Amino acid sequence: FWASSTLRPRVLHLSGSKTGMPPSNVDVAMAPEVEVHFDHVQLMVDSVEDLATYTAAAARQNAFVKDGGLGMPTDKAAAAWGEQTEFVAAGQDVILQMIHGLSWRITGQTDIALSHGTQSYLVESPDPRGVKVLVTAKVPPANGNGHAAKRGKTSVYNHFQAGRVEQFMKHQSGRQGISVLAFTVARGTIDMIETRYRAKHPTLLVNPESPSAATYDAEGFKILDVYAYYKGEVGQSEVDPGTVIRFVQRAATAESFLPGIDKVAPEFSGDDTAAYFDHWVSNVVSRTGFLQTLADTLDFDIKVDFNAGVVAAGEAQIESTVTGNVGTPPGSFEEGQVSHSQVFLPTNNALSAVGHVHLFLEEIGQGIQHIASRVNDLTEFIARVNRIRQVTGQGFTFLKIPHSYYGMLTTATLDAPAVGGVGLAAPVSSDLAAAVLSTLQAAGLVDPTGIVGVDATRTKVAEVLEAGLAGAAVAEEYKANAGAIADAVVRARYSNLYKLIGDHLDEEKYLKIVKNQILVDIQNGDILYQIFTCNVLQRELGHEAPFFEFIQRVCSRKTNPDGSAKPIKAGCGGFGIRNFLTLFLSIEVTKAMNEKVAAAEAGNAKGEALATKKIEIFTNQLGESNPILTAITDAMTAQGDAKDRLLYATTPEAKAAAEADYATAEASLKTANAALLECSTRHSEWMRTTVEEGSK
Repeated sequence: FWASSTLRPRVLHLSGSKTGMPPSNVDVAMAPEVEVHFDHVQLMVDSVEDLATYTAAAARQNAFVKDGGLGMPTDKAAAAWGEQTEFVAAGQDVILQMIHGLSWRITGQTDIALSHGTQSYLVESPDPRGVKVLVTAKVPPANGNGHAAKRGKTSVYNHFQAGRVEQFMKHQSGRQGISVLAFTVARGTIDMIETRYRAKHPTLLVNPESPSAATYDAEGFKILDVYAYYKGEVGQSEVDPGTVIRFVQRAATAESFLPGIDKVAPEFSGDDTAAYFDHWVSNVVSRTGFLQTLADTLDFDIKVDFNAGVVAAGEAQIESTVTGNVGTPPGSFEEGQVSHSQVFLPTNNALSAVGHVHLFLEEIGQGIQHIASRVNDLTEFIARVNRIRQVTGQGFTFLKIPHSYYGMLTTATLDAPAVGGVGLAAPVSSDLAAAVLSTLQAAGLVDPTGIVGVDATRTKVAEVLEAGLAGAAVAEEYKANAGAIADAVVRARYSNLYKLIGDHLDEEKYLKIVKNQILVDIQNGDILYQIFTCNVLQRELGHEAPFFEFIQRVCSRKTNPDGSAKPIKAGCGGFGIRNFLTLFLSIEVTKAMNEKVAAAEAGNAKGEALATKKIEIFTNQLGESNPILTAITDAMTAQGDAKDRLLYATTPEAKAAAEADYATAEASLKTANAALLECSTRHSEWMRTTVEEGSK
């Protein structure tokens, strides 16, 4: 699989083309027969607290925020909060994590008197159009079902049965997890979806009887549950009765979010951030099988393929494809920010017997790896989450990103020509460059690997260099270039990002990105910000588990060749080719860092040295991959532009020019993909030999 992008409505092809180019005289958008929107996800967990506990936690945080706690110095803020424990990712109550860390609130609950043997809570962000997370746990059943009888409504809801929790965990190696991906559908659509499943994938229907959908007339709902995956290839393997896809059809008169959910009036903190579903990611055995199932039943098609070179870290390799519906382009950026109409489902499979995806499948089985949600200002949102954790010990931690991702200082920064605004317009001598680097390292402003401290300032850099180089042979040359050198040094804190984005961000914004370890990518003028939490729903540290992702999409305004405005593209900024690799690498780096700490604590010098070498290999791979990834995104952008021009071509000459440009971009993409695969293969071999030598 190669890296390619097809983030556009499907076009009816009247003739085939080896290049995949649409014919210039056809532009017929295929209206989907099945229209689905993101609705909610359901988590199955070990236990939940009573509503009073969660309400008290929300009230405590609200009071703390309204009293200015987040703006206080850290020591005073911690004192104002009161009792604090050191944050540990494992063993957390995910509802409390969302309440404290994200300032999301409970907006609904089930009544235990319904005798399902479960308790569920609905958690939302401040905007009712945004994310909805249903959390369900088994509890001892109450006596009777008087509550349901009193309301005169259905007393049995399939989606809250204790057996659903038991079945999910049984097929997830007993683990907690994300059990249901739910979509809203228009009235009458569920019958069509059921017909398609019954025709092509009947064994995936949770209820094999006809009709399969559960109807709750009193509440105004019709719900169809199907299993998401086969255990292997389609038609050659059994159904995997773990993860479920749910279709929800609501009548206009429906008063609740789901049948069996009673409303709870939330009180938000006032400075919270709304979030909206962007994509849901699966780890599966048969990626192509899942893609085919979604195409057969929901008209989903492929949006992006990532090849093995893009997602390889050391010996670990995976393939990944983004599939999705034919969403309606949003009318404005604001509409695109809040819309749930464009569905993206990235899907991963492992190619090697090492790495995160393989371990996830081995430990847990097929399932949802993570849920990604959009916010309108990711840096401020994450800065707030980090601040809450620092002063309260509550919320979330995030994956550690190698500092080299953001930038580093080398002698080439100073003695070679500037690249992308990074370095010196007039390079200095190699002797001065070496002296500057060694002086800053001796003073602790730059570490041995060239990472510049994020709190380094121009003033401090100038003071250290002026004192350290006084009387040196390069002193006069330094004085003549002191200002430019100080600028280059502090920019090295985020030099890789600056090459991508330039002066579109100011230094304060860049540093906030670095301090909060946010990932950044740019594609065709659109910017994508991403960050990934450490594992959630994790009973013990070291266990594989799902996680959350938060993103921000900054869509540029574009025009067609005829001058008309292009519609805002859902998924603008893509899915972070650089960040995809960085996520994969950072997961492995985090594991290696944990191995290093454990080995050091155990006095295992050999294990500590091996872990250190692993970190070096992963970090080196990231540095080598970055320019190749830039070439890939540039080629993908050129492909997209050529396709757009072909659709508007009105003369044979214009059509020929667009086809030629597409062919050139395609050749560049193949070359870059080959280079990336070579890089990945070489680092895989380096890792293999390192591990072999380290185990001797």
